[in-house]
Amino acid sequence: MTLQELTDNIRSRVANADSLDATAKLVTDQGVVFINAKQSPATVSNDDAPADCEMHVSVNDLEKMGTGDLNPMMAFMTGKLKVKGDMGVAMKLGQVMG
Repeated sequence: MTLQELTDNIRSRVANADSLDATAKLVTDQGVVFINAKQSPATVSNDDAPADCEMHVSVNDLEKMGTGDLNPMMAFMTGKLKVKGDMGVAMKLGQVMG
């Protein structure tokens, strides 16, 4: 999956994520995906801006989490997913992403 495909996928998933009410940044091995859900509708870009929550994960592991092949909690516990900032935002984002 390319960074653009990932960005488009996230954009479609968070379009109506009004409950998030925060900013989040996914830092991947291919680049950054910035989610601004403090506005409605939420916007998704590849800007590297400060966020309430920053998550570091490879695109490959992110894909595995999306398909259910990798449990997000296990990814966190094994260091494949690193979270900086507001852990509550990360949990909400996980619910929005499915």
